[in-house]
Amino acid sequence: MNSVVTQRFINCHNKLKSEQRVRSSRQFALSLDYLPQSLSEILKNRRDVTIELLRKAIALYKINPVYLFTGEGPMFMKEEGHKNFRVLTILTDSQNDERIVHVPIPAQAGYASDLSDPVFVQNLPSFSLPDYKYKVGTHRSFDVSGDSMEPTLFEGDKVICSFLEPSLWTSSVKKNYVYVIVTASDVIVKRIQNHDKDAKVLELASDNNYYDPYAVKLSEIREIWYVRAKISPFLPSPQNIKNLLREEVRDLKEAMQQQSEIIQNLYQSMEGLAPNNKD
Repeated sequence: MNSVVTQRFINCHNKLKSEQRVRSSRQFALSLDYLPQSLSEILKNRRDVTIELLRKAIALYKINPVYLFTGEGPMFMKEEGHKNFRVLTILTDSQNDERIVHVPIPAQAGYASDLSDPVFVQNLPSFSLPDYKYKVGTHRSFDVSGDSMEPTLFEGDKVICSFLEPSLWTSSVKKNYVYVIVTASDVIVKRIQNHDKDAKVLELASDNNYYDPYAVKLSEIREIWYVRAKISPFLPSPQNIKNLLREEVRDLKEAMQQQSEIIQNLYQSMEGLAPNNKD
C-alpha cells in the first residue's frame, strides 16, 4: 500500500499530464533522471516515491511540498514562493524518530554549498537526545569556531539548534538571540542585533566586542537555525575557578608592585640628576 505522500505525488503527475505540461509518464521520468520502469511501479502503487525523486520534482515542476506532505494548499507553487524553497534532508532511526545531524567544522563549507545534496547530509554524524523538545521538529548541531562569540560560546563548543522555516524569517527572528546563519559559502554563529524587515536585512553581532557588527541580506541566506542549547567539552570545577581567580589577583598584585618599584627608581634617578639649588 502506497503512502499518502506517494498518492499525492501521483495526483501531481496526473495533473501535469492532463494539462499537457508533460507528454507522457516516460517523458516525466526522464526529465527527472529517473527510470521510467521505476516510475511505472510507483504509479501502479507497487512502491513509494523516494525523497530524491520528490526533491527533483519540486525543483523542476514547482510541486508544492506543503501539499505533498500535508495535503493542504495548491498542488503547484507560484514562482515567487518557489525561489525561497529548499528541501531539508532529515535522518531517522529504526523507530522513525528524527535524529540530530551534526555539522563539524571540516564539513561546514561543504554543508553550505551542498545543501541540496541529500547524500552529503546523510554521511554526516547524527545522534539523539532524551529531552522531548528535541523529538519535535528538525534539529541540527554545529561546531563553534573562533572566538567571536566569547564569552557566551567558545571554540570547541557545539550548539544545538531548531530549524526556522523560511516563511517565518520575517516574523519570527528575534533580536538579541543567537542563531546559526547558513549562506552559500559559510556557516555563521551570531547574535541578531537588528532585523530591518523593510530592507529584508539582518544585522549580525558578535559577543566579543573586538568584532564589528555587519549586515546580511535575507536573499543571501539559505538556512536559519535558532540556537536552543550548547554542549561544552570542558567545564571547570568551582574550586578550579577560585584558584584561577586567586592566581590572576596574585599576578596583578605582582605587576602593580613591579610598576611601583620602577616608578620609585625613576623618581630617585631624576632627583639625583637634578641640580642642587643653593643660595
